[in-house]
Amino acid sequence: MAMAMAMASFALQLMLLMAAVLFGYSAAANVTYDHRSLIIDGKRELIISASIHYPRSVPGMWPDLVATAKEGGVNAVETYVFWNGHEPTQGHYYFGGRYDLVRFVKIIQQAGLYLILRIGPFVAAEWNFGGVPVWLHYIPGTVFRTDNESFKSHMANFTTLIVNKMKQEKFFASQGGPIILSQIENEYGDIEMVYGNGGKPYAMWAAKMALSQDIGVPWIMCQQYDAPDPVINTCNSFYCDQFTPNSNSKPKFWTENWPGWFKTFGAKDPHRPPEDIAFAVARFFQKGGSLQNYYMYHGGTNFGRTSGGPFITTSYDYDAPIDEYGITRQPKWGHLKQLHEAIKLCKHALLYGEQINLSLGPLQEVDIYTDGSGECVAFISNVDEKHDQHVTFRNTSYLIPAWSVSILPDCKEVVYNTAKVGSQISVIEMQPDNLHISTMLPEGFSGIKWDIFQEKVGVWGYHDFVVNGFVDHINTTKDSTDYLWCTTSVYVDDNEDFLKSGSQPILIVESKGHAMHAFVNHELQASASGNGSDSTFKFQKPILLRAGKNDISLLSMTVGLQNAGPFYEWVGAGVTSVKLEGFNKGVVDLSTNAWIYKIGLEGEYLNIYKEDGLHNVKWISTSNPPKNQPLTWYKAIVDAPNGNEPVGLDMKHMGKGQAWLNGEPIGRFWPRVSSINDDCTPKCDYRGKFFPSKCGTRCGEPTQRWYHIPRSWFKPRENLLVIFEEKGGDPYQICFSRRRVTSVCGLISEDHPPSNTAYNKQDSSSSIRPPAGIHLECPGSSRISSIKFASFGTPQGTCGSFQMGACHDPLSVSLVEKVCLNAQECLVQLSKENFGEDPCPGLLKTVAVEAVCQ
Repeated sequence: MAMAMAMASFALQLMLLMAAVLFGYSAAANVTYDHRSLIIDGKRELIISASIHYPRSVPGMWPDLVATAKEGGVNAVETYVFWNGHEPTQGHYYFGGRYDLVRFVKIIQQAGLYLILRIGPFVAAEWNFGGVPVWLHYIPGTVFRTDNESFKSHMANFTTLIVNKMKQEKFFASQGGPIILSQIENEYGDIEMVYGNGGKPYAMWAAKMALSQDIGVPWIMCQQYDAPDPVINTCNSFYCDQFTPNSNSKPKFWTENWPGWFKTFGAKDPHRPPEDIAFAVARFFQKGGSLQNYYMYHGGTNFGRTSGGPFITTSYDYDAPIDEYGITRQPKWGHLKQLHEAIKLCKHALLYGEQINLSLGPLQEVDIYTDGSGECVAFISNVDEKHDQHVTFRNTSYLIPAWSVSILPDCKEVVYNTAKVGSQISVIEMQPDNLHISTMLPEGFSGIKWDIFQEKVGVWGYHDFVVNGFVDHINTTKDSTDYLWCTTSVYVDDNEDFLKSGSQPILIVESKGHAMHAFVNHELQASASGNGSDSTFKFQKPILLRAGKNDISLLSMTVGLQNAGPFYEWVGAGVTSVKLEGFNKGVVDLSTNAWIYKIGLEGEYLNIYKEDGLHNVKWISTSNPPKNQPLTWYKAIVDAPNGNEPVGLDMKHMGKGQAWLNGEPIGRFWPRVSSINDDCTPKCDYRGKFFPSKCGTRCGEPTQRWYHIPRSWFKPRENLLVIFEEKGGDPYQICFSRRRVTSVCGLISEDHPPSNTAYNKQDSSSSIRPPAGIHLECPGSSRISSIKFASFGTPQGTCGSFQMGACHDPLSVSLVEKVCLNAQECLVQLSKENFGEDPCPGLLKTVAVEAVCQ
């Protein structure tokens, strides 16, 4: 009986253990901190975190995104909580679809990762209105983010709502869940003084309110230099190695390391080199940091009207390690994965060892961590922006490239240098897939059958109000729509000289932003806009006027609301002045005219982008849709694109507007072209401090051409695609594009550090150095179908344009084919087994490979 009971008890324990593994449940953890790190159940913990914002992707993507982040070597995920997504109208809450926070947290928990929950609830984040609901601005007496009772009351209510929801699910680590840190407020310390006497009391209130929630894990406040104990102040920047917490009892945390930057419509495409990101991370841990979060690790998409700025693109790709579509960005993802492996080899010494700093030169130094057991790790850095340097450390010479860090987990062997990228390079293409009609075409139709609905210029239905002069756009629409019509008329006498001479009067419009289309007598005459640096604009345009009455209709537009800055909620938009020049009596000022206002578009109001609203208007069917026609709705019923690759909607030949698939909001499209005169760099020098305009690309091209449509939004057939075009384009050229890795490359030299997985810390005294190698992998079910280029010797060039150098092994291609052909992944090592005869003795040799994935 005792044996049977013991067996039964063992079986029960085994089942509970399996349940814990499968469902992510674990025992309650005690999370505290000291001056070195977080302490989880009595042990110091080193955290490498990945920002993934749940509403910027879709639930169908979340498991793969979290799994890919984990594979990349992170042990935590970070996300904001988006107040205006969860409380779109006062007192009415939404936690479904992309806003299913509980589902997202469970996926993180099941993956065995920690979670950093940044409740805010102000988030900035290039998100519309900084995440705060627009309705809150219109509650009388409310001023955001200061010692204001109305704002504090609503902020406390929402914070408590989220905390209680997390407690109900037992998501805090103190309950056995994954949440190890929570954040209140966001980057307030940078602007606190601007709020005068209301600034510091508000910050202290926010901290006290957060602490009163009793969540059992520490709270953080980023960029909050006066964060009161026990709240931890943290750093957000491109570099945080020199950051010091405001108390000797607090650890050094980096909550936002920006591995790229956001984009604005009409600007060039920013990129941050992987060498520089790795350098910044290594320097941070070298200098005593213990928690680092990539903002963003997956940026995702600003679906619908969620982007802020204004002028933030629908894409929030952020040049992140996982791209907008969920594909790893190589070599960035792989280079950082190898960095994480190297740092983890040093974990115990970094957290428990004694730190010693030694100068090795004017811009070179080493930080050594040793503990009582004899463990020793070293980080050797060279912050010289131009010159590689030889340094001597413990009687051994090391070559440290400019602007780099070498990591030595045993104070002897370099296993990683931030400037030496050995990860594969992936070539990603957007492959066109023409729209395929789902239904049989009517007689006389060919190609795609489009249904067309034309918006009215100016007032549709009945006007909303009439005012002498102009109103603020945002105060009028309250962000219920991007669009606000304002219409007036001007009478032209038969005796006006411009009618006789054939000259044209000049329309002069000034606006606080963001964009505008000007119609005269129902014809589009001009379009104008601000940009990501300055929302305001002024334009002058010759227009056609006739004798008698002339209608002037201005369609004012927002492109995402302000998301940050002191008193940002008071930043307005809309037309402020309209004048006409060229009349006999001089300038005609229409600014004080009676202006007729109408909020939004008729098609919006009637929900014609959704299945249940399609029949609210009369559509006209055609296989030859009108080109360059403004204010036009286009509808087509299409099949899903072939394959299973991520999908983008190619809008290069359209003007500006919004798009939907099956009622889901793809977002704003605007293939606005960046200036050919912008400073774009064909090859970015990673050396020296990064700033957003340093490494731009795509000058003279659309900032955003493709618009992500998640695969989960598609049905196999009969998908409703609806597009609203504001100013005119060519819908015939709209197509889907499948995003896929078409080839992978590798470039590595004999002096590259060995792979971290091959490094054995316990056997570091061995004289046998594992060879460097290239790991190539095609994604999904694709395989290496051919070797486009291979050279062992002194190859030149970059991926896609490799060339043989003066030294080349003629058997290179056949040797690589032997290892890689028809494989999904392969490892090409610089070993005698792979490459026999030395083609050029005495020279440092390199292998370069480009393989095609199919």
